[in-house]
Amino acid sequence: MKKQIRNFLLLTTITTITIHGINKAISVSSVMKNLLKTDKGRFFTWRYGEIFYTKQGKGSPVLLVHDLNPASSSYEWEKCIKHLAKNHTVYALDLLGCGRSDKPNMTYSNYLFVQLITDFIKNVIGEKTDVVVTGESSSFTLMACNMNPEEFNKIIVINPSNLMELCATPNKEKNALKFLIDMPIIGTLIYNIVFYNKNISKLFEEKYYYKGHMVSTKVLDTYYEAAHLQNGKGKYLLSSIKANYTNINIVHALKKINNSIYLIGSREQNGITEIMNSYVAYNPSIEASYVENSKYLPQLEVPEKLMEVLNLYLESK
Repeated sequence: MKKQIRNFLLLTTITTITIHGINKAISVSSVMKNLLKTDKGRFFTWRYGEIFYTKQGKGSPVLLVHDLNPASSSYEWEKCIKHLAKNHTVYALDLLGCGRSDKPNMTYSNYLFVQLITDFIKNVIGEKTDVVVTGESSSFTLMACNMNPEEFNKIIVINPSNLMELCATPNKEKNALKFLIDMPIIGTLIYNIVFYNKNISKLFEEKYYYKGHMVSTKVLDTYYEAAHLQNGKGKYLLSSIKANYTNINIVHALKKINNSIYLIGSREQNGITEIMNSYVAYNPSIEASYVENSKYLPQLEVPEKLMEVLNLYLESK
């Protein structure tokens, strides 16, 4: 019996050391290209960590908010910033838990990001701001606008979240998954599998791009690096997303918001027409338009087409 226990403990120790070694190797190799530099940006010292952002151009302020995903960062807007900076002061930040910003071990809630967006506008931008936001980040941006309308001008949402899916809440099963992902070694391994470079490539081919074979190696490498900066601590954001802590029912807010809201959908994005129609149903003043030949991230896939629509909305009275 004692021999069996010793063998079990030995096997457990060897397995743990092996997994730790794999995690460490991924952590080191994934950031070797150093694509996400910080030398051209700044940091906003927020109550929950350092928030990386860039500032370019002159004119009325525009804040760019990337999709809520541990592999996402302000790099998402790389192909649009220079165009927007011709007429605007453009701010692009890495959300807490993403990219070059801090990734603390905590539960990431929708209201946490409401606070972040609001505090960033108040303390960094310092004036009423137009906000352009992608997908899963649309809910907390709209909630922030509803709670602090004086800080926001126009809200432009690219491929907004499904209103029904935003109603999903944490439960015992989801919290068990969160606990597993948050674990020191096993959780990090799970995270590394989710954001393995081949899985990121698959994500772009199936969801992010309409023409998946056209995604560049640099884009894939940058997303891979963003996911693994700070030794896989993006797992704390992932676990919160998987457990539905970043969700919130925004229907009441949609009905109340008086700020101008514009929706931009990608024609080839599955179900986007129904999703956008549901927003307009709750707030008929919302304007909607579409861009062709793209899916979830038109700002990377067809930036010229997206810029045509963005310029119209940003310059409209």
